Amino acid sequence: MQASIQEITDSVRASGSWVRPLREEIARTIVGQDGLIDRLLVALLGNGHVLLEGVPGLAKTLSLKTLAAATRARFQRLQFTPDMLPADIVGTLIYNPQDGGFVTKHGPIFANLVLADEVNRAPAKVQSALLEAMQERQVTIGEETFGLPEPFLVLATQNPIEQEGTYPLPEAQVDRFMLKVVVEYPSREEERTILDRMAHSGALPDVQAVLDPAHLVEARRVVDTIYVDDKVKDYVVDLVRATRTPRQSGVEIEGLVQMGASPRATIFLTLAARAHAFLEGRGYVTPQDVKTIGLDVLRHRVIPSYEAEAENLTSEDLVGKIFDTIPVP
Repeated sequence: MQASIQEITDSVRASGSWVRPLREEIARTIVGQDGLIDRLLVALLGNGHVLLEGVPGLAKTLSLKTLAAATRARFQRLQFTPDMLPADIVGTLIYNPQDGGFVTKHGPIFANLVLADEVNRAPAKVQSALLEAMQERQVTIGEETFGLPEPFLVLATQNPIEQEGTYPLPEAQVDRFMLKVVVEYPSREEERTILDRMAHSGALPDVQAVLDPAHLVEARRVVDTIYVDDKVKDYVVDLVRATRTPRQSGVEIEGLVQMGASPRATIFLTLAARAHAFLEGRGYVTPQDVKTIGLDVLRHRVIPSYEAEAENLTSEDLVGKIFDTIPVP
């Protein structure tokens, strides 16, 4: 017998008692960027990864490092460069001359939270090694396969300004990211607070651990039980299908979309909506959950056509038109 919505909500609130203290602890170090922190939590709860686009200096590294400290998770930062090799990420076999054997040396990918900084600066082989680890949750070194720790989240960053000497991620690989988040500059008030808090040579505030990685893994099991009504499921499917066949869906963007979202988007949108409902303390998904998280799930999966670019329409514009047109249940 399935649990009632009230029972699921009670379970969500009990399992998610750490959400508010975690946000408050992170806010002691990070000013603003509430949207980024929420999206990181959505990806953690939905067992996905995040592609982050933003100019330098917007606390991308600090946000993930602070989240790792507050969750007692192991953090690793990878600075991608054109001369990087796959072994620099996953690890390699080292010859031991004393016994004539090989010793396995794990790479920095063996962490809970991995920051892949400027991932588009790495050559294709390195990008493939990272994305394979993200997809399979395991790596192969020599003839042996090693599972990656749980939870496991990759936050890959891209600099939208400087493109010289970069290897842009192919659309098929970008599709493996659950979310693509665009980080904007802080507001005037937030920047004034940043000045007061950070403009000194001393150390940053110590981050107190609020929970363990095991709590996040347990929370995922609760997220999977969150109720999604059939009408909401149909709404998700209609949104994703509208990116492929807009005319049949009544969306006036015919000829403006080169490629629409794959079925993976349907899965990720539902998972992300469930995770968002969990963060809100609810045992059921509303259409507003889907709309709130939908742009971050779809923006990197809807590829504008040349006609759209000629009209200065971005993927965000096209996704916005879809959400404005598809009836909300």
